[in-house]
Amino acid sequence: MKNHDEADNIDSSLQTVGQTSARNNIGAALMTTMAGFALLSTGDSIIKSVAGQWPSTSVAALRFLLGAIGLGLFLYIRQGREGFILPMPFHQVARGFCLAVATAAFFASIFLMPLADATAIVFISPALTSLISAIVLGERIPNYVWHTIMLALIGVILVLRPNFADLGIVAALPLVAASAMSCLMLLNRKVAGSGSVLLMQFLLALFAAPVLIIASVIGHFTGLPALSVDIPSVNVILVCTIVAFTASASHALIYLGTTKASASTVAPTTYIQLIVALTLGAVVYHDYPDIQSLSGAALIILSGLYLWRRGNAAG
Repeated sequence: MKNHDEADNIDSSLQTVGQTSARNNIGAALMTTMAGFALLSTGDSIIKSVAGQWPSTSVAALRFLLGAIGLGLFLYIRQGREGFILPMPFHQVARGFCLAVATAAFFASIFLMPLADATAIVFISPALTSLISAIVLGERIPNYVWHTIMLALIGVILVLRPNFADLGIVAALPLVAASAMSCLMLLNRKVAGSGSVLLMQFLLALFAAPVLIIASVIGHFTGLPALSVDIPSVNVILVCTIVAFTASASHALIYLGTTKASASTVAPTTYIQLIVALTLGAVVYHDYPDIQSLSGAALIILSGLYLWRRGNAAG
């Protein structure tokens, strides 16, 4: 009898240790991904500091050119020449194009409007991904997704309202960024498992940079002063270098978080970006959102969280 009691105590202790370890892993995962997403918004805030000094397409091009060089060197150190492969070439080029459009549009938007507003609108991406999946892939959209999309669109309208009054159609740039990001997410599904995470990051930067360089050249020859490309200042080069590093570091932290817990568990931590954007926008750039903008941002976040929750329940 005593042996049975001791065995039960051991089993109970092992279960407790296992539960504690699992909780610790989830806690570490959440903290790691939060740090990664917070670093992303910090990088966006740093990029905003060079508004007016160089065109957004050129800033994005330099950021990804430096990123491709850095990631390429890291890939070579980690995997050698064998690491440089090109699985599913068409999809990789398409990923780079989508990222180039998303980044150029987002950088332009934060140059022109409050950081928090642009960041909030980009969070409509999960709803847009569902919509694009239905249109392009023929996936059936449940009724709750349609309701969520409508809720997110109402939020976008609330956030955009004051910016449309000041900027006109240019205020829709974050929607362009969100749409391109949604397409990127769909393409990421297609290439998932075809190479290491580091390789996928490298290929993204590698194919995004030329698109943005071409866009910069075209912009320069339009003759528009805002798109004129001259020799970048030391400050612009420094900012692009810092953001190339912070973006790579943030993606590494996010990936590390998903190795400690499932992607669905850590997904809600992405909304830390909006909190950081609101804080940095107010403190650094003195952009204070009104109640209507905050309400719109809340609706967008609620729609994303609802999609995440229903997706988990369905899974």
